[in-house]
Amino acid sequence: MKKKNIEFVSMLYLRGPNVWAYRPVIEAWVDIGELEDYPSNTIPGLYERLSQWLPTLVEHRCSVGERGGFLLRLREGTWPGHILEHVTLELQSLAGMPGGLGRARETSVRGVYKVIVRAWHEPLTRAALHTARDLVMAAIEDQPYDVPAAVERLRELAERLSLGPSTACIVDAADDRDIPAIRLNDANLVQLGYGANQRRIWTAETNRTSAIAEGVSRDKDLTKRLLEDCGVPVPEGRLVDSAEDAWDAAQSIGLPVVVKPCDGNHGRGVFTNLLTQTEVETAYGIAVDEGSGVMVERFVEGDEHRLLVVGGRMVAAARGDIAAVVGDGASTVRELVESQINSDPRRGRDEESPLNPIRLDSAARLELARQGLEGDSVPPAGKTVLIQRNGNVSIDVTAAVHPSIARTVALAAKVVGLDIAGVDLVARDISAPLAEQRGAVVEVNAGPGLLMHLKPAGGTPQPVGQAIVDHLFPPGDSGRIPVVGVSGSRGKTAVALRVAHMLQLAGRYVGAASSAGLMLGRRYVETGDCANWQSGQRILLNRAVQAAVIENSLRAIVTEGLAYDRCAVGVVTNLDAGALLPQYYIETPEQLTNVLRTQVDVVLPDGVAVLNADDPLVCEMAPLCDGTVVFFGMSLAAPAVAAHLVAGGRAVSLRDGHIVLAQGAEVTELAPLAAAGAVPEAESAARLYEILAATGAAWSLGVSPELMCAGIETYGAQGAEPIAATPALAEARA
Repeated sequence: MKKKNIEFVSMLYLRGPNVWAYRPVIEAWVDIGELEDYPSNTIPGLYERLSQWLPTLVEHRCSVGERGGFLLRLREGTWPGHILEHVTLELQSLAGMPGGLGRARETSVRGVYKVIVRAWHEPLTRAALHTARDLVMAAIEDQPYDVPAAVERLRELAERLSLGPSTACIVDAADDRDIPAIRLNDANLVQLGYGANQRRIWTAETNRTSAIAEGVSRDKDLTKRLLEDCGVPVPEGRLVDSAEDAWDAAQSIGLPVVVKPCDGNHGRGVFTNLLTQTEVETAYGIAVDEGSGVMVERFVEGDEHRLLVVGGRMVAAARGDIAAVVGDGASTVRELVESQINSDPRRGRDEESPLNPIRLDSAARLELARQGLEGDSVPPAGKTVLIQRNGNVSIDVTAAVHPSIARTVALAAKVVGLDIAGVDLVARDISAPLAEQRGAVVEVNAGPGLLMHLKPAGGTPQPVGQAIVDHLFPPGDSGRIPVVGVSGSRGKTAVALRVAHMLQLAGRYVGAASSAGLMLGRRYVETGDCANWQSGQRILLNRAVQAAVIENSLRAIVTEGLAYDRCAVGVVTNLDAGALLPQYYIETPEQLTNVLRTQVDVVLPDGVAVLNADDPLVCEMAPLCDGTVVFFGMSLAAPAVAAHLVAGGRAVSLRDGHIVLAQGAEVTELAPLAAAGAVPEAESAARLYEILAATGAAWSLGVSPELMCAGIETYGAQGAEPIAATPALAEARA
């Protein structure tokens, strides 16, 4: 057949809830050209090549709904847009991002499809789409393609873009509790929650982690003195300033001893079980280069343990094992380490590996020297050679920790002042009190790694991410502030600004993003059209904001998605079936309805959708809401409103010259129509709808009737205007 091709026309990164999904996706517009005439069952060998190159495609159920469903479609005949969707998803899965939504939809232009795939990370998904296109074209044209190399490139990209495992487990735990998360940089700084109720994490540090406490934890001598003064058992020892002083301290303390930097980390420069003057002085010479000072301490007999303390409570514990090899009479110690220890798949240099590779560093060489060996020595067959006495902390022992030890490490973290701490402790038996075995706390660390508890080399993984989230957000605290989303074809700017005004009267510090600008409190910090994702995010990131009002234009929903994951109130003002977006293939009232329903889909289960009862297309969105519905309209007798009230629902409407609040059979007069202000008759209906919608949103957030009435009366009045009002604002209020 003649040469065919798959071309990308455009890619939209929908970074918030959108018409396709609650999660970020990329919507790629794909032109398959002449391939529209060639479904997969007409291309010889296509099925065989794809199923051989990507055998895991068998797991894709597709619309068939069963394992192998996509391959069945491929064999029976489907089109390249659909194939591209599944290959992209599978490439992302092989790169370490499993699952996710995928769609392929025809447009009104022959051969042009919208291919939608879950976007864990925008650069990764873009790369996966391009890789999938090349792979599919190679399969169509019967050309070779290096699938393993392509997957490896994507995997490396995914690793660079992904959160570290410690941060990721906290974010996942927050997601399980429906707490929103916003990544703040390319590293591991993440905001949990919105506005004034947010918390921040960076790996296992939080905004509650004191800088002073962190500084104390780095000073091992200070930490030890504070712990000792508060009754926490610590090994005897002191700071030394020379090799000779180190030996004097060792003799005073009693051999064996430990030599370590007073402010080191990750075990660098730590030497244990030192028995001779030569060992002590040699260890000092190395340790002094790893920190700003050196400590000599009593060597505590037993295994090294790491206990995680979160919010004053021990939540996980891991034990370390010694690292040793057994000679075979032919291999060097260095070779035995590689074949018997570092070959363990649990060891690696990446953040996903629970154990680190063993190096023959200065401490290991000292341990070998004690045994009369070097790295290139060949131990006799059957001889056990000790390589590393400490480290390798990755055996879960949480359930075995004695209650008194749990209390001790919790006290140690409190003394240092850390809300999250990794407490290093040495004991022969973690299930017995320390006093019975002369065990001791040897270090208290800020920002502890969590991987040993998430993926222990042995034992049960512990839900440490959940413990940290529960520490930051007690039960019932979602980290959210009230978010009001406003969308529709007309009037949404005025509704958003009226809602913001009422919430300000109720004492909230409000952030509002609308077509009139970006407003914080009563001050515009940016003018012009801010009804977009970026402006909405700026409000949610602001630690002063207690309530957010965000206008969502139809274009922003289609091209960016919503700025928030869920909202307390979602307002849909109306739907103009003639105001379509053909440039985005939104060409029918049904498609436009699907765009606007996004605002209703994201209302929280305890939230409210405020819907125009006089607009049939908007009214029909009511069953889509996870929460409750407040209707607004011109008459309580309208069929939709009347039925809603009979069922005990709420509505904002007009009666006898008043704006009224109705719930069930109870009707409360709120304000006379005169309070709405005089406007030309041609504009009066639009103004009333705006007031009714805004009142419904304020009512949904518990604003009192008195304040709602005041908000209606004072909106736009002298002294109530935002500072630096813009022409767009004046136009919205005209």
